[in-house]
Order: sequence, then C-alpha cells, then structure tokens
Amino acid sequence: MRRLLLRTRARLRDALKSAGAAAIGALTIGLLRATRYFDPIKTANLFGRITQKIGPLLREQKIGRANLTAAFPEKSSDEIDKILTGVWDNLGRIGAEFAHLDQVWTYDPDHLETGRIEIGHRTRELFHKLRLDGKPALIFASHIGNWELPAVAAVAHGLDAAILYRRPNIASADRAIGQLRSVNMGTLIPAGREAPFKLAQALQNGQHVAMLVDQYFTNGVDVTFFGRKTKANPTLARLLRQIECPVHGVRIIRLPGHRFRAELSEEIAPARDASGQIDVQETMQVITSVIEGWIREYPDQWLWLHRRWR
Repeated sequence: MRRLLLRTRARLRDALKSAGAAAIGALTIGLLRATRYFDPIKTANLFGRITQKIGPLLREQKIGRANLTAAFPEKSSDEIDKILTGVWDNLGRIGAEFAHLDQVWTYDPDHLETGRIEIGHRTRELFHKLRLDGKPALIFASHIGNWELPAVAAVAHGLDAAILYRRPNIASADRAIGQLRSVNMGTLIPAGREAPFKLAQALQNGQHVAMLVDQYFTNGVDVTFFGRKTKANPTLARLLRQIECPVHGVRIIRLPGHRFRAELSEEIAPARDASGQIDVQETMQVITSVIEGWIREYPDQWLWLHRRWR
C-alpha cells in the first residue's frame, strides 16, 4: 500500500510539474507576442520600472548585493543599491527589447541622428576586416548591456555567424524564443554535447563563432575575476587550440536616450605554453580580464544576479 501511495504521489508530482511548465511556456509565448503590439521604447520603459520594483523582493537581490560588495569593497551601501537598481532596469529593458529584436537595430550610416545605434570608426574598421578577410573568427561576449543584440548586428551587417546559445528548459518557450532569434541571428547552435563539434565545423566552414563566456561553469578552468577564483567555460580556448583564428570581444552598451553603442575589441592575443600551443586556462584568464574591464566601466549594466563565484 505504501509503495502504491509513493508511486501515485510521484506521478502526481510529475503531472503537476509538466502542467506548470506548460503554463509557464504558454505565458512566455503570450507575453512575447503581446509585447510586439506595443511601442518598443515605451514597453522597455515600463518593463524597466516593473523589474526595479519587483527585483529587490527576489532572492537574486541578495546574490547581486553579495557579488557587488565582494567585487567593489570600496563602494558604500548606497552606491551598491544604485548599481542594483540599474541592473534590474537593464534586465527589464532587455525583456521588452527581445520581443522587438527586428526593430531595435536601426543603424543607418547616412542618417545617424534618426537611429538608435552608435558605432565608432575603429569598430567599423575591425568589423569590415572580419567580414572581408576570408577567415573564421571567435567572438566572445558577456551579459552586459543588451547581450542579445551582437548577434542581430552581425546578421544585419552581413557577417556569417554561428551563435552558441542555451535553450530554455521549457520546450514551448524554447520554440517561441527560437522563432524570434532565428529571424535575426544567423546559425543558432544549442549548448550541449554536440555543440563543440558543430562549433568547430562552423569555424572550418569559415564562419564566425560567437558565444557568451562570463557565467560560472562547473567543469570549467580556474580564472581570477575581480580578485576571486571562479570557473570559466573553456570551449572558446579549446576551439582556438583546434583551429587558430582571430579572437575579438563584442559588447553593446546602453546609452541615454534609448540608444546603444556597439564596440568590437582589437584582436585578443591568446596565451601560449612553452611549446607554443594555446594555453586553454591562461587564454580564458585573458578573456575574463577583458570582461572584468568592461564591467568596471559599466557595473550597472552587467548581470550580477547569478552566482559567478561558488
């Protein structure tokens, strides 16, 4: 009898979990579709205000505060609060902008005053070189500013790109989000066991492979980030070990007036061991240090809400 009760309880729990996931997936789809009917800028303002109100009530607020306090011990409690307010605002705006990905990237070099995108001269030079040199390249990004836009920018300006991304756990939400991304973001490669092979194949085909590299990775390599040890995903450096090619960082920073500035870094020199081979750990440290520099410039635009140190 007890065994029967346990089986029944387990089935009920699984059914409730499945129903909950379906409900969340349906809500995600509905919210994304509904958001597209409203003005992108007004919606971003609204979502930013909502997350500023709700965010401090969530457990991620404590995580963010602990992370910021450890990273910036010299900052006061009020300064930390101000940064966290910006973090929540940025996160809300990204949610609204995601539903309008096909409308946000409005860069017209002949009418810069009417668009929302600012691209400096050096970034334009580096981008054209990437696009025309006939070589593959590795591009790294971080969760700063609007981290969805670099992939949109690549496609909009004719760069053949393959993007590594993490699928949502809920299948219906994954399909809805995938439909939005696929229109604007080039070749999408989901994270998983086959991802390294597919990414290497993309490089061999001459594509530009891009990925976010700033989250904690359980089986990663040791790096120092804001003076503390953590783990970094070594995929980019391992790919570089197989197929040597240029490495650049990209970020799209949020500016006042609902504008963005796109920045492509100079080519990053990888670290090498005594034999001249790519040193995976030290190369990821080089990349991590670049990202730390970005965050120090715009601490309120980075996603401090996850457990980067464990």
